[in-house]
Amino acid sequence: MLRFAASPTGDMHIGDLRVAILNYLVAQQRQEPFAIRIDDTQKALNIKGKDTEIMQVLEKFALIHESVFHQSEHLHMHQTLAVKLLESDKAFVCTCTENANLDSPYSGCCENKDKAEHAKLKESGTAFVLRMKKPTKSLVIQDVVQGEQTVTAEEIDSFIILDAEGNPTPSFASACDDMISGITSLILQNNHFLDTARQIHIKEQLGFDAQMQYAHVASVSNCEDACLVQWLFEQGFIPDAIINYLLLLGNADAPKEIFTLPDAIAWFKLEHISKSSAKFDLEKLRYINREHLKRIDDKQLSSLFGFADAEVGQLIKLYLEEASTINELAVKIRPIFAPKVFEGQYAEEMKVMQKVIIDAPMIHDFEAFHSYVMDKSGLNTNSDTALRCLLTGATQGPALSDIYPLIKSYLLEVAS
Repeated sequence: MLRFAASPTGDMHIGDLRVAILNYLVAQQRQEPFAIRIDDTQKALNIKGKDTEIMQVLEKFALIHESVFHQSEHLHMHQTLAVKLLESDKAFVCTCTENANLDSPYSGCCENKDKAEHAKLKESGTAFVLRMKKPTKSLVIQDVVQGEQTVTAEEIDSFIILDAEGNPTPSFASACDDMISGITSLILQNNHFLDTARQIHIKEQLGFDAQMQYAHVASVSNCEDACLVQWLFEQGFIPDAIINYLLLLGNADAPKEIFTLPDAIAWFKLEHISKSSAKFDLEKLRYINREHLKRIDDKQLSSLFGFADAEVGQLIKLYLEEASTINELAVKIRPIFAPKVFEGQYAEEMKVMQKVIIDAPMIHDFEAFHSYVMDKSGLNTNSDTALRCLLTGATQGPALSDIYPLIKSYLLEVAS
């Protein structure tokens, strides 16, 4: 089983989304279950509604999961396993001042406290935490992407597993839940090596000896605002294009540049991902987004703009020569169907043409339509820009001969 774990403490980053996609993809390749876990043990940092938002994002990318749960549901099991470590002298109670900082180097002053101290401290109401005894040797991680990695005992240290309120720390809760859930493969970002080492140590001390596969992928850099998945949606990027782009990052083996997630399942190899950090290139994503918009079914594309008309979808695709996102297309398409503004240089010509068009019969051919309008209005071909403004709300764009056949059914609305 593979899983994706997300914390409801903020908006989802594209690095996290990339990890989710990779876990899902590998699960599909191996025909293994894929689970979602909401890491909500840091209660003070949780943002209301973010767990629902996480699930909505994953749904937009069609990352189908077999199960989903919140870590807080397993609180009792986390506490039970922590006490088991204490009772077997693999963890110890600590009342040191370092308790306030979970990641500060530990002085070791409480390491030799007897486990009987646990009951005394609970009875007296004295604040304490539980710390894991640090390993006696370095831990070696065999990583599919990064190769063999070593983390020293000093780096792992005697880290906290239960805080003063009895809540599990993220590393401890994650290790416990992966054991409970039967997770066999973990794909993470490479800034999690220390967490991975801590979790391996926890599992070993709890007697968990199942084989685990680890893959730490490089982070995505240079993305600024684009780091947030929500920002990409707000800019008009579509899920298929985002997936395509994120799977291309650090992957020189892709047989083609434009593909969907189901396509990638056939050729993707986790071990071929580059070890190096991947730089985010917004212009590359814009290009990929444009190519995916070209592939969308015409009627389906029109639905993004409130229509159910394949011809409107074809009209939208005419503008993909100069637009790359849904937002940029909206700037081009909405003025076509919006009430026209009769002011400025072409206002009078537009008014004359509008009256002619309203009274005109249905004319299917653009050349015949153009001749009819010019003849009935008494204007000449120098007025073509005015006609463009009347039909599209803009002075420039694709050829009117390409646009007209796709809007003729809406002509009265367009010219009004």
